Amino acid sequence: MGEFEVDGEEKLIVAAKYVVKELRSGKSLTKNAKKVLGNLLLELSRVVIAEDRDEEDEIGEIEQRLNVVSDKIMTREVDESMIWDLGSDEGNLYLDAVNELRSLIDRLDGSSGLGKAGSEELSLRKAHDVLQTAMARLEDEFKHLLVENRLPFELEHSSFRSVEADHGVEEEAMASFGAASTEDLILGSNNDSRRNSGEIVVDLINPDVISDLKNIATTMIASGYDRECIQVCTMVRKDALDEFLYNHEVEKLSIEDVLRMDWATLNTNIKKWVRVVRNIVQIYLLSEKSLDNQIFGDLNEIGLTCFVDTVKAPMMQLLNFGEAVSLGPRQPEKLLRILEMYELASELLPEIDDLFSDHPGSSIRTEYREVMKRLGDCARTTFLEFKSAIASDVSSHPFPGGAVHPLTNYVMNYLMALTDFSHTLDSLLMENDDVEDLTIPPSPDIINPVMVEEESTYENSSSPEKFLAMTRHFYSITSVLEANLQEKSKLYKDISLRHIFLLNNIHYMTRKVLKSELRHIFGDKWNRKHTWKFQQQSIEYERATWLPVLSFLKDDSGSSSGHGSKNLRPRERFQGFNTAFEEVYKAQTGWLISDEGLREDVRTKASMWVIQAYWTFYSRHKNNVSERYIKYTTDDLERLLLDLFAGSPKSLNNSYRR
Repeated sequence: MGEFEVDGEEKLIVAAKYVVKELRSGKSLTKNAKKVLGNLLLELSRVVIAEDRDEEDEIGEIEQRLNVVSDKIMTREVDESMIWDLGSDEGNLYLDAVNELRSLIDRLDGSSGLGKAGSEELSLRKAHDVLQTAMARLEDEFKHLLVENRLPFELEHSSFRSVEADHGVEEEAMASFGAASTEDLILGSNNDSRRNSGEIVVDLINPDVISDLKNIATTMIASGYDRECIQVCTMVRKDALDEFLYNHEVEKLSIEDVLRMDWATLNTNIKKWVRVVRNIVQIYLLSEKSLDNQIFGDLNEIGLTCFVDTVKAPMMQLLNFGEAVSLGPRQPEKLLRILEMYELASELLPEIDDLFSDHPGSSIRTEYREVMKRLGDCARTTFLEFKSAIASDVSSHPFPGGAVHPLTNYVMNYLMALTDFSHTLDSLLMENDDVEDLTIPPSPDIINPVMVEEESTYENSSSPEKFLAMTRHFYSITSVLEANLQEKSKLYKDISLRHIFLLNNIHYMTRKVLKSELRHIFGDKWNRKHTWKFQQQSIEYERATWLPVLSFLKDDSGSSSGHGSKNLRPRERFQGFNTAFEEVYKAQTGWLISDEGLREDVRTKASMWVIQAYWTFYSRHKNNVSERYIKYTTDDLERLLLDLFAGSPKSLNNSYRR
């Protein structure tokens, strides 16, 4: 309205107020005044009638369009086929009709103020009924498009490497330290499966129908049917995620179900969980959120609500499994898998925080962090109790042949496997480093100078500083193991066999450290010290075994050992040597040194001791002693010494002679 129009209207109002005031004063009107007022009344009547006629014409036009649009919409109700199956153009025509209907309702609603004529009220009610019918139809069309255009989501098989392929071993449950061969221990984690690449978004819905879904959603939300639209989208997309979990054998398990599982079953379920959770968080959830953003466009809050409502129940299902695992018994065989779960949860935490950063997803974010913390606590306490289990492993009988004890095998392979989680484990142990005393101390009879010595070695270790907590605990574990082995060695009555047992086991420990990532944890000083230790056991074995045997070959002036060889005649010395050698042969062919290099080394040193002493004695006395007392040549002895430590007991008959 222009400035002059406003000014004229104000003057008209002022004049009208003046006329009303004069009329109310009761003054009699002149003929001229009556004529002017009559003309004014006639003019006012003409203006009002014209405006009423314009409004009636507009309402008539609205009602006419309402009838046309309503017919378009209701005609579709006769046809049961889906509109968008006929193409986007047909669908857009339907949406145009619905949007026009909503616009006409708004115009009719605000056209006549508070009061409406009967025909107007009837038209308005009919229009609302048609709109409700249209919304029900759009709800069905929206669901149909979501269901029929869903694309399958598969795990990326190539990104994952099985543990069996990594280590070439067959997994089996390890119920105790003494179970079978601990070479079958599950080693390592699927570290190679970790992706450092950028975000990966895949199409969960055929991209061709995204614009149609967005148009339907926009119309429903503009019409006040946002709740129905969200419910349909949530229901269909949640079914898709549930189907994915079902197809990959991720069951809906209660905490009680998980706690009742045997280890083999639980192990299988954890491997599925790790693989599925990685894919769901890194790809599926990202893709689902992207899909919701595309469908709901700028209506950000609605898209977030739809996304969270879709994934909340399946995510809670996965988190409940993690919580159940964390509540189970702290058995050593579970630690590697629990660490794998915790490490994955830690790795994915930034992505979870980003996916559920807004208020609607805060409950998922909070629960995720809580489960991750519980898995970390479980891993740490399981590790700490592992050391206590080593200390309390007691044997009532010596291990056959003085071979590497299953406890040694288990512990060292266990430590090797844990190096795959060095950063994770060190971080967890660092959190608890000041309260290491939570571990159950070993029995008093197992504590010995070895443990004190090893703790001292740790203080000056050359191991990397970044794994200080882990190094400290690994030193402590091997100290407890050595103390336990020393106790187990006392079960052997034969002193020589005690040394072979300790030789085998300390050599095995050292070899495992030197040939694995453990060398970076234990450092050079530990390696040198333990190399010296098993070499000392070899020397002690040689002395305990061969000094008594070779004492028969010493001159009379030499000192005697426990066989009373002093002042024996040469033939008696040959006889004494033969008997002593045969006793050693019979016993020690049944002993076992499984490491080929170590076995060869011990045999070679024994051969050096025996052959040199025997040849010296034989050369000096062969002409003075009857041939029947000289039972063996040096070649015979050398050949026989090659039978030692093969694990198959042999004996020599009295007629042996080459």
